[in-house]
Amino acid sequence: MVKFGLTKSGIAKLVSEASLLPPPLRHSLPPFSVSPSPPPSLPPPPPCPLRPPSPSPHPPLALPAVSTPSAAAPPARGRLAPPRGGAYRVSGQKKWITGGHVADFLTLAVRTGAGSKGISLLLADTSAPGIEIRKMETQFDTCHGTTFITLDNVLIPEENLIGKEGAGFNYLLLNFNHERLVISVSTCRFARLCYTEALRYSMRRKTFGKPLSEHQMIRWKLAEMLRQVEALHDYNERVAFQYKAGVPDSRLGSQCALLKVQASKTFEYCAREASQVFGGASVVREGPGRVVERLYREVRAQAIPGGSEEILLDLAARQAIASAVKAPAAAGKSRL
Repeated sequence: MVKFGLTKSGIAKLVSEASLLPPPLRHSLPPFSVSPSPPPSLPPPPPCPLRPPSPSPHPPLALPAVSTPSAAAPPARGRLAPPRGGAYRVSGQKKWITGGHVADFLTLAVRTGAGSKGISLLLADTSAPGIEIRKMETQFDTCHGTTFITLDNVLIPEENLIGKEGAGFNYLLLNFNHERLVISVSTCRFARLCYTEALRYSMRRKTFGKPLSEHQMIRWKLAEMLRQVEALHDYNERVAFQYKAGVPDSRLGSQCALLKVQASKTFEYCAREASQVFGGASVVREGPGRVVERLYREVRAQAIPGGSEEILLDLAARQAIASAVKAPAAAGKSRL
């Protein structure tokens, strides 16, 4: 689960352990509208302050809530000033929010102005009046915590503003780098599991009087899966090492974008080829192919969240072009 404040050493540990992490489901940016103040004749309710410390031994869970059903949110701006101090009034919807039904707080991306500089981050208490959270059924799993969140005139105190007003877009871009790396780590594990299942099955399943693994085409499939998985694992290690070495997020946007594309394409390939090795056993939710069947339903859940392949490839290309344009200009100013 990706949250603000994930340390660089923590990212490296995730890669080294190849842990299976549930991917956050976030897609398009912004956001909500912040509506104008209500008429004076209808005094607003006081904003809901942060809840007191919980007696539970588990720390409060705060999750990002960025994606919306549609990006067509009016860039209206409004601020309330109830007797207890200033507050934001937030209305709108959030979709594909992972773990929303178990979250104590939500980091909301809201619209407080126009353009990319009109996005702000607010910390909202899920127990505040006006917040409704429901679970959504997904293609890949019935137990995954994908949620739909509705906010109806929710009052969020000014002190719950994260960072500076209007700087939320930049904060999100930096956090997406971490998200894409963690998704790539879990996806690498999924792809390796497809290969492992196919290898084991090919050694015990016999056709035409000999194991599948003795057929040249099956060995080719296994080798190609392994080649891509090992290349992806090395790519994960390289990006994690850059984080550990102190390379700033601003220089890792393209690397994390390309890494996630490599991960989802590798996983999709391995899931398909493993299904071909299993044959009919891979299309039923029982028997020797049930693991591969389950993994195949996970492919799109890794390829789309955190930025689709098309968006990420375009991001990497645009950054490469921008760097190429700046390079001659910088060389011309050099005294060497």
